[in-house]
Amino acid sequence: MAEIDFKDVTLRFGATTAVDAVSFHIPTGAFFALLGPSGCGKTTLLRLLAGLERPDAGRIVIGTRTVAEGATFVEPGARGLGMVFQSYALWPHMTVAANVAFGLRMQRTPDRARRVAEALEVVGLSHLADRKPHELSGGQRQRVALARSLAVRPALILLDEPLANLDAHLRQSMLAEFRRIHAETGATFVFVTHDQNEAMAVATHVGVMNAGRLEQLDTPEGLFDRPASPMVARFVGHGRTLPVQVSDGLTHLPGGSVRLPGAVAHGPAWLCLRPRDLSLAESGPLTGRVVDRRMENGMHMLSILPDDMGDDLLDVPHPAAVALGSRVAIRIRSAWLLPRDGKAMPHTAETLPA
Repeated sequence: MAEIDFKDVTLRFGATTAVDAVSFHIPTGAFFALLGPSGCGKTTLLRLLAGLERPDAGRIVIGTRTVAEGATFVEPGARGLGMVFQSYALWPHMTVAANVAFGLRMQRTPDRARRVAEALEVVGLSHLADRKPHELSGGQRQRVALARSLAVRPALILLDEPLANLDAHLRQSMLAEFRRIHAETGATFVFVTHDQNEAMAVATHVGVMNAGRLEQLDTPEGLFDRPASPMVARFVGHGRTLPVQVSDGLTHLPGGSVRLPGAVAHGPAWLCLRPRDLSLAESGPLTGRVVDRRMENGMHMLSILPDDMGDDLLDVPHPAAVALGSRVAIRIRSAWLLPRDGKAMPHTAETLPA
């Protein structure tokens, strides 16, 4: 059992609050991704979970065991978890098999060789057991690091930016491997990344961090479709937020009024838009001028400065090129409204599927 509970966990470094009263619950067997910009506190939160940092306040529970609260503090080696680092942390003079066995050195395990063989089989590296790390590709070294964690059979595996040193092709391959291994082992995975595509590709639950706080915990679909704050709306899916007024259930825009879903019935609001929500049309509630364009995934991505809506550019996909400076109308296929003076109630893991 490796469900995780954080309750009002805080950690300060001098005058800086790195983790600010964070609370969440992750069920057993989840693949939990911590997502956010650099310096938001996601790696510090992972280090708190691993026992590499001690909180100033709050409680951390792994399974049924409190590992940090007040005077109670369980050291990293006694928490029953595995950790995979960005740098792989492999011994260069040891073979692949010896590196994997190194994780078992503190266990009195009579079947160590079998455990190493099983871990290498899971990650698909049995045929490279006698190689040294310098003879492997980056993706293979990452799988050795994962096998070392799997060999100790932890209920919880922590991955700290594990794909940061890999090229785009290898990252996609390793994401598929992580999904497969998670499904096979049933362990709870906690995966730290600043790349939303990585998080969305593997996670069952995603927590978005910002300035030491947990902005939202939700499914990948929930983050896209129902952001709980302007930060989440902007960070996930390359979104934009435009200031609007809502009255009688209608959102008022320069080109007309539309009825949109969200957490606002009346008053000032943020209109949360993503490129997938928008398309060009003969007429629409938004109008503007094309100020830039680029190719993305075979589509022309147009950057449009909307009329009378501030300086935020809207990215709108279009199958054909449009001349810079062109006046266009924008149709809103989907959108989400948030109150301007706060944020909507974020989901908690208790409301999410296990």
